[in-house]
Amino acid sequence: MATLAPSSTASRDAQPMLARNVVHFVRLLRGAGLPMSPAHAVDALAALRLTGIERRDDVRAALAALVVTAPDEREVFDAAFDLFWRDPDWEGKLRTLLLPKVKSGMPPPVRNNRLADALAARRDQQRQEQRPERAPRELVARVTFSSEEHLRHRDFDTLTADEWRALRHLIRGQRVSLATEPTRRLKAASHGTHADLRASARHAVRAGGDWTVWKYRAAVRRKPPLVLLLDISGSMSSYSRAVLYFCHALLQSRERLQVFLFGTRLTNATRALRERDPDVAIAALAEQVVDWSGGTRIGAALAEFNRRWARRVLSGRATVLLVTDGLDHEAIDVLDAEMARLARFAHRLVWLNPLLRFAEFSPRARGVQAILPHVDAHRPVHNLESLAAFGRDFAHLTRAPRGRAGLIHEGAMRWN
Repeated sequence: MATLAPSSTASRDAQPMLARNVVHFVRLLRGAGLPMSPAHAVDALAALRLTGIERRDDVRAALAALVVTAPDEREVFDAAFDLFWRDPDWEGKLRTLLLPKVKSGMPPPVRNNRLADALAARRDQQRQEQRPERAPRELVARVTFSSEEHLRHRDFDTLTADEWRALRHLIRGQRVSLATEPTRRLKAASHGTHADLRASARHAVRAGGDWTVWKYRAAVRRKPPLVLLLDISGSMSSYSRAVLYFCHALLQSRERLQVFLFGTRLTNATRALRERDPDVAIAALAEQVVDWSGGTRIGAALAEFNRRWARRVLSGRATVLLVTDGLDHEAIDVLDAEMARLARFAHRLVWLNPLLRFAEFSPRARGVQAILPHVDAHRPVHNLESLAAFGRDFAHLTRAPRGRAGLIHEGAMRWN
């Protein structure tokens, strides 16, 4: 950690150390997710030479004016500034600790996991730099792979805490560009199959009566809306968190996505996931949803969705993504009837099932047998590789299905 010098004489003597600390501070901000570059460190040093470092508030304001580009980045910057540039007034802090405190009843501030991860990475880097140099060794690594490649094939349910922290960053980096579909509306175009006679005639009148240029109209293309129905029961807890990070990336990409969570009841989670920080959004959801990691009633949850939400969110050729393992043993007749009703509402119905990670998977459970006849596709979602593969396949989803897929499993996909 660094401290701000209290006087101008000390600041002139500590210019090399100050420059080094500013560079480390910019690296910390970049590790926390802010778009930093080496040019920001150069500009920060130039600004501190002009403003001086005698006053802590001036330093904070100068650095914030240079590196903060969005309102949501200010909270991360303030937390990083307070942690990196330590306040040298330790006596004042001690006196504050001795004074009686009055509880305000306000909740504690939300912990920013991005900043904590960046600080942990910086401490690890400092420990490696402080280790004594040893004699170089020659290593022959013919069959090795990176930790990122290893994590892409690890099952979500078998990850340690450190592996899960690293995987969250990989999932947040996923950006899925969904394909567009043509609509019935037309727009002006330079070429196409629909001739625009009125526009062509107007152009001919302006050209003195010579009909030499044809104007065309083309179909307007738009992205189809998505509706996610995510099982958050105990057997799906790890997979649900991974899919929520994936959905958060879709929402930040301005995709038309609605997210619903269900265990023993149905919860609309779309507004909570619009929070810019995915860790804060998912932590808030885990506190708000009372049936997280509990039991599951798929049929009852689908019945509530069909009754309250289907007509509102399943318009415009919407695609429904059902993420569950299908292990429900009560009210199977209700589950079958509600799946049939949901299939009539949805333009496409895709089932993402973590049980497909097993090569010997077979639809023996009653809940699985009730769901399968009504879906258009059945895909695995148990690790990052399967999630990325689904995103790549889903980007080419452009045509309507010709019929229900029936018992499709073992990784098969049927989009048309």
